[in-house]
Amino acid sequence: MTDSNYRALAGKRGLIMGVANERSIAWGIAEVLQQHGAELAFTYQGELMEARLRPLAEGLGSEIVLACDVSVDGEIESTFDKIRKSWGGLDFVVHSLAYSEKEELSGEYLNLSRENFVKTLEISCFSFTQVAKLSVPLFELSGGGSLLTLTYLGAERVVPNYNVMGVAKASLEMSVKYLAADLGGLNIRVNAISAGPMRTLAGSAISGARKIYSWTEKNAPLRRPVFKREVGDAALYLASPLSSGVTGEILHVDSGYNIIGIPK
Repeated sequence: MTDSNYRALAGKRGLIMGVANERSIAWGIAEVLQQHGAELAFTYQGELMEARLRPLAEGLGSEIVLACDVSVDGEIESTFDKIRKSWGGLDFVVHSLAYSEKEELSGEYLNLSRENFVKTLEISCFSFTQVAKLSVPLFELSGGGSLLTLTYLGAERVVPNYNVMGVAKASLEMSVKYLAADLGGLNIRVNAISAGPMRTLAGSAISGARKIYSWTEKNAPLRRPVFKREVGDAALYLASPLSSGVTGEILHVDSGYNIIGIPK
């Protein structure tokens, strides 16, 4: 547990992209970062998401809540332009964006459509590279920065009913490493958190999610699920100077499940 008296992000400003509701991993991250002194801005996609997000953001004292559909040309650029005009520099960005057609997550991967493959990779992976590129000028004004995205074990192993999302997350994880190599000389760090299964809106889109939760809880070394506060604490580490020597890492926060081969 983090020390509530220590404010690792005091005076820092960051952008959180991808809060769906108060149960989402991105919201758990936002709560911890704000508690440790960060001033936050948020993005949303669509009126429904705005209605969910705006009251939450205002509850943390956040005044910048921006529409941003990463699949629409120019919207990411517009978002970062507004951040620059409001704040000037930026210290960190949390990217928690992923999408795929639900019906194509189940069944066999080989039946994937070209259209959904392109859309899934664009939103779930390429958007992070776009965000990284646009973050650079704002990070430079702050003397460096931290980029953080979210991945899952399905990038490393076959997970039932994850299919193309696993391919997208594998691409995202390699993007983290290439971006870390590109941006390290600018004192910009790039990392990812691979969180264990959690009961979120995104997780509910995976067929058989309850079985995955139960299986992981029974077989992970800690014999319990992961809590969003724990993911938030890991994000605090990666977003703050606490991890000043860490970049290109995929940090597993999954009760240790990733180390397990064949469960006992």
